[in-house]
Amino acid sequence: MKGGYEVVHGALDIIQPHEPWDYASLGFPSQVSGSSPKPGIENRTVNLEKNELSVWVEHVTKQLISDLPDTASESLQGDSSMVYEDNNVVQSLLGDQYRQRKTIRRSYFDGNGEDFQWCNELGSEANLCENPETARGICLTRTEERSLSLITHLLDCAVAISVDNLGEAHKMLLELSQMASPYGPSAERIVAYFAKAMSSRVINSWLGICCPLINHKNIHDAFQVLNNVSPFIKFAHFTSNQSILEAFQWRDRVHIIDLDIMQGLQWPALFHILATRMEGPPHVRMTGLGSSMEILTETGKQLSNFAKRLGMPFEFHAVAKKFGEIDVSMIPVRRGETMAVHWLQHSLYDATGPDWKTMRLLEALAPRVITLVEQDISHGGSFLDRFVGCLHYYSSLFDSLGAYLPYDDSSRLKVEHCLLYREINNILAIGGPARSGEEKFRHWRSELARSSFLQVPMSGNSMAQAQLILNMFPPAHGYSLVQDDGTLRLGWKETSLFSASSWTSQASR
Repeated sequence: MKGGYEVVHGALDIIQPHEPWDYASLGFPSQVSGSSPKPGIENRTVNLEKNELSVWVEHVTKQLISDLPDTASESLQGDSSMVYEDNNVVQSLLGDQYRQRKTIRRSYFDGNGEDFQWCNELGSEANLCENPETARGICLTRTEERSLSLITHLLDCAVAISVDNLGEAHKMLLELSQMASPYGPSAERIVAYFAKAMSSRVINSWLGICCPLINHKNIHDAFQVLNNVSPFIKFAHFTSNQSILEAFQWRDRVHIIDLDIMQGLQWPALFHILATRMEGPPHVRMTGLGSSMEILTETGKQLSNFAKRLGMPFEFHAVAKKFGEIDVSMIPVRRGETMAVHWLQHSLYDATGPDWKTMRLLEALAPRVITLVEQDISHGGSFLDRFVGCLHYYSSLFDSLGAYLPYDDSSRLKVEHCLLYREINNILAIGGPARSGEEKFRHWRSELARSSFLQVPMSGNSMAQAQLILNMFPPAHGYSLVQDDGTLRLGWKETSLFSASSWTSQASR
């Protein structure tokens, strides 16, 4: 480690554009036209002890949604993350007697609503096996009974919030604070974090609070841990770097704009291959955006030192503003430079500001390439839309961590506390047009396609790069990689979690 950066495994060096790769020989799956159909409910084996929380959540949520009043469930129709067209066909597993909330000991918030008391207590639960007709012959274990009760309670809370019944939601969430612990089994963890986020929404609504404080050090440390225990960050970094490298081939002067650079951990690997490419190193100018000038300055120093050791000409320009809140004059375009814009999206906070302003600035800059890594989750729509999509998405993420790390592993707890909970909180308690005042795009890929940008299919080298990253994790862990219409999708089993795509401005051509 030098200067805070390390060039990752030699096997994962970015692939030079002139090096042909037969990625089919690496076991990369063939292209598909869409996601594979999910098996029917009657064919599923629900087993929470084998990291199938996401299957269980989707299974149960579909049943509970079919019980909702039409006014509460209308907004869920057409949601891209889960399909509910068969609500009238699929009968509920639950009878009304199992939807009743249990009366248990409550805990209370302190004055500002920040502290949330966790407890592992659980009231007595009904055994669904006592009524085979209601349970459709499915005999649930005690852990599954508890999970069913928790998810039922959580959905009741979401419905109450969606109709602005905040007082009732507050009481139900206090009950959940006693039922679920972030240190328990997977279902308890996800419910605990969702309950805490929804409680923040209720309290913040009463107090008029909307913007949380950002602890950049905790986020940075948790990102480092996640990079070690899952392929997601490596996938985002190396597939994007590969597309940028190919766009910069034979270019002498290049400009990289990172819309949320943080500590800049992605760029040393790209610098290393640029400095050693056949045609020689280019002059690299980088514009890094972020919320903290102190962090941006330190990031610039680290990258400058690294580039100097490589003998590569380098300039760094820090902009402590959101991309959608600046004028194009703040990012001067120099004649003869090839521009790349990189955007690794996340839900930790709003990194770019209003989406329509961000799009307008991208159009004005007309970059040669835009590398976009998106979470396959929608930030738009109603609260109930976001709740259901978010619940399914993060259940899959918790599953993936659980397949690699035991429930009490400190690394897993750091990722869940500092990253995943913060994202859940931002989506449910902070995000959304009613909270932020700005409509967010559901998926940037579709918006770029409707604007003045053309998609550049991810190359065979990018596909091979992604497969090499995935091969670092045993197949039994359940990660999946699919190429679909020029986009690479990394997922957990049947759920797509992250997608990487590359775009170019028509004006740049």
